[in-house]
Parts: sequence; C-alpha cells; structure tokens
Amino acid sequence: MRKFVQLFLSRPEFSALIMIIVVLIGFSLYSPYFMTPTNIRVVLGIIPELGLVALGVSILMIAGEFDLSVGSVLALTPMVAFTTMAGGLDPTLAILLSLLVALGIGFINAQITLRFNIPSFITTLGMLFIARSLTVVISGGSPPPFPADAPAAIFVEPFALFRMSLIWYAGLAILLGLMLHMSNFGNWVFATGGYRPAARDMGIDVFKVKTACFMLCSFLAGFAGLIQAFRLRSALPSAGVGLELEAIAASVIGGMALTGGIGSVLGAVIGASLIRVIDNGLVMARVDANWFNLAIGTLTIVAVIFNTWIRERARRMRT
Repeated sequence: MRKFVQLFLSRPEFSALIMIIVVLIGFSLYSPYFMTPTNIRVVLGIIPELGLVALGVSILMIAGEFDLSVGSVLALTPMVAFTTMAGGLDPTLAILLSLLVALGIGFINAQITLRFNIPSFITTLGMLFIARSLTVVISGGSPPPFPADAPAAIFVEPFALFRMSLIWYAGLAILLGLMLHMSNFGNWVFATGGYRPAARDMGIDVFKVKTACFMLCSFLAGFAGLIQAFRLRSALPSAGVGLELEAIAASVIGGMALTGGIGSVLGAVIGASLIRVIDNGLVMARVDANWFNLAIGTLTIVAVIFNTWIRERARRMRT
C-alpha cells in the first residue's frame, strides 16, 4: 500500500487531477445546467484548441525551453491557409503550406535560441511580435473570406457530443504520449531537460532534440489555429492573443516543471481541460468574466505549491 501511495504521489499530474474533480463537483452543485449534454458539447468543442497548444508547450518545457510565440502562430497559420485558398491555391496544398510555415517558425526559434545561446523566452517573445505583425499584414487588418471549398468537415465535423476536432486531439495526445513515455526520443527529451551536460555525455544530440521539440510545438499551435478557424469559419487577425500564457498555465497546472525534465502528456491534457472547464463554469454561473484570469492565476500558484509539496512528500517516503 505504501508503494502504491508513493507512486501515486510522485505523478506530476496528481494535483491537477484533484483540482479538476473539485471544480467539476463545485460547478455541478452551483449550476443545474453545467452537466447538461448541451453544455458538455460546448466544453468538448473548445478544449482541443487550447489542449493542442498545451501539448506542444508542455513537451518543449520538459526539454527545458519555452515558446511564447504559439498564440501568434495559431493566428498566422490559418491566415496563410485562407489567404492562399482565396488566391486560387488548392485547399489541401494551402493547408500543407500553412503548416510548413508553422514548422518553419519553430525551426527558426530553435536555430536562434540554440546557435546563439539566447534564452528561448527572449527568442520566442520576439517571434510573437513578428508572427502577429505578419498576420495583420497578410490579412490587411480584416479576416479574409471563408473559402467555399475549404475542407472544414475534416477538422470540425459535429457529432452528438463532440466535434471531429476532439478526435484529432485525442489521437495526437495518445500518439505524443506513446512517443514521450515509451520511446527513446521521449527519454532523450526528459534527459535533455533534466540535465543537459549529462544528456550530452550520454551521446544524446541535444541540439536536434530541442529543435524537434520547437518545431513540434509550433506545428501543434498551427494545427490548433486551423481547427479554431474552421470552427469559427473565419481566420481572425486577433486570434490567440494571450493564449501562450494560458498554455503555459495549463502546463504548470498539469505538473510540468519550469526547470525542465518533469511532466507528462496526461498532465497537459488535464491542465488544459481544467482551464476550459473553469472558463465555461464561470459563464454558466454568471460570474463577471474579469474573474477568469484571477482564477487561472490562483490555480497556477496553488498547483506549483501543491506539486512541490507532493514531490517532497514522495521523496521523504522513499527515504
């Protein structure tokens, strides 16, 4: 029994799991409409967009880096896709081109950060402004027309309680979970974020591992942007403003360590779900929307304190 408790306490997503259970029970008791099928469908429809971004940010954080440009990449990617579609490019090629742009931004972030030994916080902060500016320039300040032949159903086809986007999200989360926790590359990511010199001594190509994580992070942000644009049937120049902070908060709430080397895909999923549940629950409870940021900030601080306490408790049990 002691070993089971120790194993459970050592999981970084433990505190987030407790939080989301408490929040679900609290909102369910407060509002009779919170757990209705209609509201569940609304929540499941918006979770994938933040969830995909949080997955990329979390894996990059495990590798020991940050990306503040994900919100701007989320806006730029569908803007490129819709603009090129409006210009006559085949929709499939336009989507692939836009995702290549997202991958290119991740590659540039990695090259600048790693080759010039610049903190990723600074590099991606600059890219945040660059990508946002490009989004506004390409759009001319207003959303482009929604292409009539855009393959929206592939991304957001509605079903009974969820959209196609949830299937994409679940599939990618499972795939990334297997990659991170059951492959050599995942071990390299944890080793790189845990202690970089030791990872190099083990023969791990730290440069390539971090570059792959940067590119994956930008790709997932761009893919999330496409899903959001197809759901709204519009590519908004202002899309994703502040999303990078929500994604980092979701990662931290889910148990990711700011120092790197600690975290899980499940934690990122729970953290993103918790943020969207709180967002929806406050609306259902008719609470002023300005309280949302206070709730997320409080949860982030509480999660860090709780995770630290849990890890210390598990360490004491081992000794």
